[in-house]
Amino acid sequence: LQVDLWQPSSPFYIVEGTVTDVRVPQNTSRSLLPYLQQANIQYTILISDIQKAIENQTGWRSHRNRRSLSGYNYETYHSLEEIQGWMHHLNKTHSDLVHMFSVGKSYEGRPLFVLKLGKRSRPYKKAVWIDCGIHAREWIGPAFCQWFVKEALQTYQTDPAMRKMLTQLYFYIMPVFNVDGYHFSWTNDRFWRKTRSKNTRFRCHGVDANRNWKVKWCDEGASFHPCDDTYCGPFPESEPEVKAVAHFLRKHRKQIKAYLSFHAYAQMLLYPYSYKYATIPNFSCVELAAYNAVNALHSAYGIRYRYGPASSTLYVSSGSSMDWAYKNGIPYAFAFELRDTGHFGFLLPETLIKPTCTETMLAVKNITLHLLKKCH
Repeated sequence: LQVDLWQPSSPFYIVEGTVTDVRVPQNTSRSLLPYLQQANIQYTILISDIQKAIENQTGWRSHRNRRSLSGYNYETYHSLEEIQGWMHHLNKTHSDLVHMFSVGKSYEGRPLFVLKLGKRSRPYKKAVWIDCGIHAREWIGPAFCQWFVKEALQTYQTDPAMRKMLTQLYFYIMPVFNVDGYHFSWTNDRFWRKTRSKNTRFRCHGVDANRNWKVKWCDEGASFHPCDDTYCGPFPESEPEVKAVAHFLRKHRKQIKAYLSFHAYAQMLLYPYSYKYATIPNFSCVELAAYNAVNALHSAYGIRYRYGPASSTLYVSSGSSMDWAYKNGIPYAFAFELRDTGHFGFLLPETLIKPTCTETMLAVKNITLHLLKKCH
């Protein structure tokens, strides 16, 4: 039975008592459900017609006018072209606070755009790196990255905390890390996860861009098989996207004090290590930052996030960007798993973009302000 595993990301993580979310083709479900009943495995159908759910999200809007940027809608999901157009537009209209640049090119030759956000107030400033969309199907990620930029630009004048953040720090924001995969999730397969590089021997596309980093590469929680969702790639940084970002982070490692990566879904705030059960040296500072961030998030809509080291809170996975950032001298490295916990999974409705981004914004501001206070 071919199923698409949504949670956890690999069968390797499934032990007795694990709740798993799977997507099955209609014809498969006819044989799967009797099998589950026979095996006495409890199940709940969360989305009965996934095709309809997808069409509700992307189908109706192709004819809608989405070109005007002054009225850019932050409460809908946007295609790669729209996001890149939006970045160009901000670069032109907010040149005092925004500078757009590219860190390299994707496997399919697309530019890897980053926005540098902040007041050019002094020559040297600490920085925070934020990336979204490492996994293509996690659309709420890029939506949050755009929301963050919008909030920064809209509240800079009125909110002292935001003003402080943009005056004292730079933010490097990469709204779509996995540009090829994200584009593919709009055009071909809504649930695509990996990059789009070609594997000649297996005729399978893509590498898990969050298993391709040079930190305990392709150990536990990653797969050597090119057709698997957690395929680590032929070698570390084999993916041009990972290589480009790693190069940028290495070059700016002295300046960058925090690394934040946005994923979905599970409602968790994770910090290192991901690849082993061990306590990081600056645990107390990071733990405190996470605790406060999760409380700030909770204050908006009562959504409770679990937080802790990725290995024990979620599962062990090697070759992740967060571990790599931490190992490369960035003291605050976090991965957010945004809403929800499986009811909608990767198909989080657009009506939930605003509450999700609003609460996440509180957590990010909290972490950023924590960063500006010295914690030892």
